[in-house]
Amino acid sequence: MKNVLKVFKIGGGVLDDDAQLHQFVREFSQVRGRKILVHGGGKGASQLLQGLGIEPRMVQGRRITDAATLDVVTMFYAGKTNKQLVALLQQAGTNALGLSGADGNVIRAVKRPVTDIDYGFVGDLPADSVDARLLGTLLEAGLTPVLCAITHDGQGQLLNTNADTIASTVARALAASYEVELHFCFEKDGVLADITDDASVIPQIQPAQYQQLKAEGVIAAGMIPKLDNAFAALAAGVEKVVIENALKINEPVKTVLCRS
Repeated sequence: MKNVLKVFKIGGGVLDDDAQLHQFVREFSQVRGRKILVHGGGKGASQLLQGLGIEPRMVQGRRITDAATLDVVTMFYAGKTNKQLVALLQQAGTNALGLSGADGNVIRAVKRPVTDIDYGFVGDLPADSVDARLLGTLLEAGLTPVLCAITHDGQGQLLNTNADTIASTVARALAASYEVELHFCFEKDGVLADITDDASVIPQIQPAQYQQLKAEGVIAAGMIPKLDNAFAALAAGVEKVVIENALKINEPVKTVLCRS
């Protein structure tokens, strides 16, 4: 029987609020067993860019990453944010190790090709991009890897990669060795049947039900790519995907996505 591994992804809502971040760290540290944390950068990177006279540019929620922007987000994601998270986790009793994709060659990306939009130094992840053996070694040594959104191409170039994509790809890569649960944590308690009612959490969604909810417009906009990625992860061997409130990960309220 495989050991359970829980991969958590957190984003800006938690990272941008000091009190929420401390609460999440306390909750995360109470999760027993093997675990990995993947994080984005929040609004802090955009604020830092503006402070340096660089105007942040986003297209469909994706950051346009030119050379100057890459320098700043690398400092912010792989430096300040990652190391602050690691320090808080150590304080809470979790022996964490902060990593970019370049560290240990743990995540190798490919630069996104230019089509109708030039995203700059943005990295996409092929199926074999994650070194699952290295992550497994760290996990079995009792460490909790904390992965930021900076990867590399193996040729000396750092790249900015979407944190949701990193979490999903890491979960898939480790599914051969572990019973993987992928947890997407944000400000809501789960997927809502009514976006105006925070209590309308859908407890469980199966693939056929998901297609119906999309057709009915219950699930729309930014939640669609997140759930598309989630069901793709299930199809690739991930045991379970959970959509939940970052501050309530040890509480029963959440949405669980199932293969069937």
